[in-house]
Amino acid sequence: MRLARRLLLFTGAVAPLVATLVAAPATAAPAGDDRPTPPPWLTVEDGVSAPGFDVADAIEETVFVQTQVDSDADGVRDRVRIQLSRPGETESDGIRVPVVFEHSPYRYNGGSAANHNVDFARLPQENLRPRHALAAAETRGPRPFPNLPGSLDETWVPRGYAVVLGESIGTGFSDGCPTVGGMEETLGTKAVIDWLNGRAAAWNEAGEPVTADWSTGDVGMLGVSYNGTLPNQVATTGVEGLRTIVPVSAISSWYDYYRANGLVRAPHSNRSGRGQNAFQGEDLDILAFFIEGPRREECRFVTDPMLQYSDRTTGDYNAYWHERDYLHRAKGVEASVFVVHGLEDYNVMPKAAVSWWERLERYDVPRKIWLHGGGHGGPGSANDFPRTLHRWMDHWLFGIDNGIMDEPRADVQRPDGGYEQYADWPVPGARDTRLHLAAPNATEPGTLSTRKTPGPRPRQSFTDAGRELDTDVDLLPNPDQANQNRLVYTSDPLREPAHLSGTPSVSLRASVDNRYAANLTAVVVDYGPPGSTAEPVMVTRGWTDVQNRHSIERSTPIQQGREYTFRWDLEPDDYVFQAGHRIGLVIVSTDMHYTLRPLPGTELTVFPHRSTVTLPIVGGLR
Repeated sequence: MRLARRLLLFTGAVAPLVATLVAAPATAAPAGDDRPTPPPWLTVEDGVSAPGFDVADAIEETVFVQTQVDSDADGVRDRVRIQLSRPGETESDGIRVPVVFEHSPYRYNGGSAANHNVDFARLPQENLRPRHALAAAETRGPRPFPNLPGSLDETWVPRGYAVVLGESIGTGFSDGCPTVGGMEETLGTKAVIDWLNGRAAAWNEAGEPVTADWSTGDVGMLGVSYNGTLPNQVATTGVEGLRTIVPVSAISSWYDYYRANGLVRAPHSNRSGRGQNAFQGEDLDILAFFIEGPRREECRFVTDPMLQYSDRTTGDYNAYWHERDYLHRAKGVEASVFVVHGLEDYNVMPKAAVSWWERLERYDVPRKIWLHGGGHGGPGSANDFPRTLHRWMDHWLFGIDNGIMDEPRADVQRPDGGYEQYADWPVPGARDTRLHLAAPNATEPGTLSTRKTPGPRPRQSFTDAGRELDTDVDLLPNPDQANQNRLVYTSDPLREPAHLSGTPSVSLRASVDNRYAANLTAVVVDYGPPGSTAEPVMVTRGWTDVQNRHSIERSTPIQQGREYTFRWDLEPDDYVFQAGHRIGLVIVSTDMHYTLRPLPGTELTVFPHRSTVTLPIVGGLR
């Protein structure tokens, strides 16, 4: 299994939080809140459930839950397999307990398939030109050990929870075919929650009917990456009994995972963004081949068409992607949501968390956000996150009034490892600050300023290096030197720190001079003062397809040499530029480790004086 997609567990020591900077409450529970009442047998210490049950006495079961879908079209409704652990007292004393539920497509039997080619002589969409220019179970691997995999059971069962580990539809020992974010997958997850609430049938390994009469019906889902995406999916159904979800490094739109503004774009397997990218050329179909394991032939009718439907030629958004986009279904979310994401996650990029966060705000969903400074995965245990997660689950599943919803909504990690708390995110007070591009002549590096710069208004050209240069290694350094393969614009040294919090955007007036298609990449960089030898810091980046300048749903051919205005968002971030540093904007075409890679030679021209970059800054920028 690829390490970047391994399950990350929340275990380890707890460290104290840094001082609260803005003491304002998280979203309050909605009117008529019907959270459960703490049961009389529960031991609460310092606002959290204390261990009161011996995991050695836990009851473990394997259950097959019937869903409402038939994803493999065999005429029989699919069943999904779950493994669960619950306190022995649910049997001996008849107590009922809430459930921590993690669903996953990665339990067993990863298959393999070669990623798609990303190196082309010319980009595939170049053919779109202006009209006038056209001339079986026993084969599915070994049975698991009796103890539940991982440590969720050791963490939660002693505290009075049951733990359920599910195998997503079409994976592991579940029936069906994987649909990678599709509705069948969503409903397969929902069936488990329905069974925990007495609304679905299930059988044990002996084929005997089983019920979850030990369950209160109150469910909290958590997970990392795909395991965190499944909670997002099922929460949009508004399924009764799902009290809360904790999506960590989770996808909110599969289009945004594999595409960017009409561009075919790869997630990155390395948090630094440097070095080879194992995910270059991956797409929905490749991921489906990986999780379906040995059922490749029986599920070919589902997974093979994914390549066609996902459209790696134009990169356009379509109905297939729309089904796998949960943002437009956020209105259905009835559960509270604790969003957790890494600011340096360039696998499931920060946009996934921020777009989801913004939609949840629109519909007044009770929520909290934790932004750590690392890459793909959870924030680790050397901070207060494990305890915060514990308090969150206790509040929503046991009804413990521990004050978690009276605290600031946002925790943001800083480079020194400490956290700052804010009333919300983006940080209150962040305002869009527009920086104007300018250049002294056609070749020298240009400037960024809050005011338009008087003087000459030259156009500046550069040549795409294609697959030959690494953006971060070869094109970000040396901002005071001209480079034929990039354009760079820098601010004056900052007189005071500038706190970026939110989603930057770029508006670029430019032309593609000798092709009918091109990548466009913008990178915001933290540079030292002029003459500094400090290594530049890549702050955030973003991509667009010049043919999708009007809409991500439709590619519109360009005319060679004609100027257009291209506008696109970069990845959200929370970053502080220190006094004396300079804010930089680097414009390139191909981004080696993220975009498709044509041969070098595409020529582009930028009109700096009609171009801007907009940064959400706290306190203004002078």
